Amino acid sequence: MKAFTRFAVFGLLAISSGLASAQITAPPNAASVAPSPATVFKSGIDLVAFNVIVTDLAKKFVADLTKGDFAVYEDGVQQDLTFFATGGAPLDLAILIDSSASMTEKVGFVQQAAANFVRTLHPGDRASIVAFSDGVRILQPPTGDQALLQAAVQKASAQGATALNNALYVTLKEFAIQARRDSDIRRQAIVVLSDGEDTASLISFDSVLELAKQSGVSIYTISLSSKPAVSDGGRRYFSQAEFGMKTLAQETGARAFFPTKLGELAGVYDSIADELAHQYSIGYVSKNARRDGRFRRLVVRVLSRSDVQPRTRLGYIVAATTGSATAMGSR
Repeated sequence: MKAFTRFAVFGLLAISSGLASAQITAPPNAASVAPSPATVFKSGIDLVAFNVIVTDLAKKFVADLTKGDFAVYEDGVQQDLTFFATGGAPLDLAILIDSSASMTEKVGFVQQAAANFVRTLHPGDRASIVAFSDGVRILQPPTGDQALLQAAVQKASAQGATALNNALYVTLKEFAIQARRDSDIRRQAIVVLSDGEDTASLISFDSVLELAKQSGVSIYTISLSSKPAVSDGGRRYFSQAEFGMKTLAQETGARAFFPTKLGELAGVYDSIADELAHQYSIGYVSKNARRDGRFRRLVVRVLSRSDVQPRTRLGYIVAATTGSATAMGSR
C-alpha cells in the first residue's frame, strides 16, 4: 500500500503544474444563455469559471436569479460575464473516505451515508470513490453508473495510518488531467471525510492548499473528531487537522462540517447534495491578460437584492505560462 502511494504521489509530482490549468471554452454568444446541464460549450475562448451559492437571511437557497443580477470583480476590476448557468453544469465528484484504523467502528455509518449521497447524482454527473489510509486506493474511477459506485463504497475497510494530504493531492491532479480531456464545462467537487490528524502523507498541507487554489475544485470537508472538542466559554477551538479542513473549504468556496455524532452524517451529506444542486455556474474572460502565476481575488455581488449573501471561492491562481494563455478557475 505504501509503495503504491509513493509511486502515485511522486508520479504526479513529475507532472507539470500546467496540467492543473483547465481550458474551459464557450461560444461568443454564451453570455445571454442559461443552458441546461447537458449543454456543451466549445470554441477556444479561455474562461475563469466558478460556482456561486446564494442564500437569504434565513439561510435558504435563492434559485431564481439571472445573469443580470450578478456582478463579478477580479482584484477590484469588474468583469464581463461570458457564461452563466442556473442549476449548475454537469458535476464531476470525488468522494474521499478515511479508511485508517481509527475508523474501524465508524466505517459502517460512513458507508451508508456515502451510499445515500451517491443516489443524489443527476444524469450526466460522474463520481469516483477513493479510500485512503497508509495509501490511496481508487475504489471506483469516474462513472455515472450507480451500481458500480454503490459497490465501491462498500469496499472501504479500516486499517493503517492516515494519508489525507496524499489523497487530496492525487485527486486534485487527476481532476486537472480530466479537465484537460473534457471539452465541455463541468463542475468539479471533492467531498472528503476524515477523523483525525494526517499521520502518513508525503505531501504537505501547504502543497495541497496551493494546488486547490490553482485547480478550482470545490472541497467540502467533513471532520469526525476522535477527541472531544476543546471549548472555552462556549467558544470552540479547532485542532490543527480541523483548521486545515476548514481552510480548504473556505478557500474553495465550499463548506466544512464538524458532526459530533455518527448519526449526523446522513444529514451532512444531504446538505452537501442540496448545495451542489443549487449552484450558479458563472464564467468570464479575464481583463487581465498577464499569466504571472499570481493569486487573483474574486468578489461576487448580487446587485438586485440586498437581503442575500453570495458565496464562492476566494480567488484563483492563474497559471504562469510563456506561450499560449490558459486561465484557471472552478469547473
